[in-house]
Amino acid sequence: MRLSDHDYAEIDGRLAAHDAFLRARYPGDRAGRQPIHTVYIPADKLSSYPDWGSQALEAMDEHDFPWPDPTIRTKLELEPVEDLRVDFEDGYGVRDDDQEDEAVRTAAELLSKGPRPPFLGIRIKSLEAVTRRRALRTLDLFLDSYQDLFTITLPKVSGTDQVAAMVTLLEKIEALYGLSAGALTFEIQVELPSAVLAADGSATVARLLTAAGGRCTGLHYGTYDYSAAAGVAAAYQSMEHPAADYAKAVMQAAAAQTGVRLSDGSTNVLPVGSTADVHAAWELHHRLVRRSLERGYYQGWDLHPAQLPSRYAATYEFFRDGRDVAADRLNRYLHRQDSGIADEPATARALAGYLLRGLDCGALDNAGFPREDLMALI
Repeated sequence: MRLSDHDYAEIDGRLAAHDAFLRARYPGDRAGRQPIHTVYIPADKLSSYPDWGSQALEAMDEHDFPWPDPTIRTKLELEPVEDLRVDFEDGYGVRDDDQEDEAVRTAAELLSKGPRPPFLGIRIKSLEAVTRRRALRTLDLFLDSYQDLFTITLPKVSGTDQVAAMVTLLEKIEALYGLSAGALTFEIQVELPSAVLAADGSATVARLLTAAGGRCTGLHYGTYDYSAAAGVAAAYQSMEHPAADYAKAVMQAAAAQTGVRLSDGSTNVLPVGSTADVHAAWELHHRLVRRSLERGYYQGWDLHPAQLPSRYAATYEFFRDGRDVAADRLNRYLHRQDSGIADEPATARALAGYLLRGLDCGALDNAGFPREDLMALI
């Protein structure tokens, strides 16, 4: 042993700045429950929200839902929507200021009265020049009308300047409304190739997270805007197109261990029409949801009440299919027993996270471990 305490201290000193950077930039997974989906409802149709669960159940009954499961029915009765976005962007469209102002006030009033889902937010218009003032006006008015905290979805982000401007805006609003610093957070919608790959070849999305200064809680993939901007023909725009997989892989790498959560996009093939049409849409949605889950995207968008049954069917199957194997592997790892798989600490955390997600969404009522033990492992 020829290294001295001085040598150790010298290396610690050389790496102190990098150690601090790692702690700030990669704090690990965000604590707490992540919703398995986000439901987008245009602001002028928000009054339909309380009926989403009953409409989903009616669709199941009318069209002979192919994955019968009483726990899905219970979920739709008690908590049909986990995360709601009141949409003032594409789903709402362009209205005059008086109309949108009234829609903001009405939405705030409806949400204040309830019912409300566990997670809630609004999607404002983008910070592009043509919609910027309207986006700020909507956010300001909603904050003035709705007293609880909520998530803000920022669409069509194309560069770091927009994210930095959003941070400055939220700091200003917090001061004006007497909110604590950092109380307002936002999600970034990745809907443009320029938000993934910059002109100089760097990964824009990683720079977006840096520019957000810790206020970004999620990256949401926008299936159809992104596909169209990338030049994919309308008939082939999909969550499983190679262009989508590339974008989401870059997003996943940028967000890893930052505490920023990922959400896949949506399918615009809705379960409506004849029973054959509804079944075809359910099969597609079920497959796409399962595909996203297998690739580490634990959240997605739903656009219609009849998509909720297939969302929960695919999600519940995903967690139930792997529950026993995951619990056994984790148990063997913790007790240092041979399982035939050389699991490492990172894999043990992933196994615990998998089981905990299954508990959170209602897929599992028993993960084989107490919840607090799983949380401690993560």
